[in-house]
Amino acid sequence: MTPLRQRMLQDMQMRNLSPHTQEAYVRAVAKLAGYYRTSPDRIDPEQVRAFLVRLVGRQVSHSLFNQTRCALVFFYGVTLGRDCPLDRIACQKQPKRLPVVLSQAEIAQFLAATGRLKYRALFMAVYAAGLRVSEVVALRAQDIDSQRMVLHVCQGKGKKDRYVMLSPKLLGVLRDYYRAFRPTATLFFGRDKGRPLDRGTVWRACRAIARRAGLAKRVTVHTLRHSFATHLLEAGVDLRTIQALLGHRSLRTTALYTYVSPERVAATPSPLDLLGAAATGSQGA
Repeated sequence: MTPLRQRMLQDMQMRNLSPHTQEAYVRAVAKLAGYYRTSPDRIDPEQVRAFLVRLVGRQVSHSLFNQTRCALVFFYGVTLGRDCPLDRIACQKQPKRLPVVLSQAEIAQFLAATGRLKYRALFMAVYAAGLRVSEVVALRAQDIDSQRMVLHVCQGKGKKDRYVMLSPKLLGVLRDYYRAFRPTATLFFGRDKGRPLDRGTVWRACRAIARRAGLAKRVTVHTLRHSFATHLLEAGVDLRTIQALLGHRSLRTTALYTYVSPERVAATPSPLDLLGAAATGSQGA
């Protein structure tokens, strides 16, 4: 590892950036250096700007562009301590798209197609508790509190702990799984019993199960989390409670699900239906 990379990692660790953010930032700076085939501290601001313009020309995703920009701003402004004109390059606006949500019947269809006990327990936990993929692979046996019927999500996104409900159905499957696999460090492990299951493996398994289940929608692990929140909303759970269960910092993020729930939309009368029959031309001939 070069001294420059080591310094950048130390700077990010001092600011308590998550390991995933650290990996992404280092990868972005490495791509810049690879593009110009020189050490990144020898690349001037105009070259960095040209690199970002090239990313736009390649039509990379908005999130990748913004992440790369933030990584380079951090590297030049913090690690190298230079005045950073990149601050004046705005982040791209993210398109606001509604998340994909499965119906309860589709969730049942998905879970029925999981096959292996490990994946049935894992994906049931994601849906039953609204977990992120990073949170479910980090679950440990001691995080299951069967006395109080809660799961302890330890150091979720934003370095925050929270409690979520423990479904009795999920508890039964987790007990079957524990008896069969006897996990040690984390509940869901890969080939090495001492290491958590790789997130990429979980994503690939999710896609394969969705295909096997015959679901036409594009299903990701996060789709199960979106479905968890939407189904709670449809069951009458208030937004503040859903916000706490999801671990959202802002209620505005949780409020997105008020636009997703088809049940709520269908149950809301159109103002057209509130007009009198004469106004809508519904009188008899």
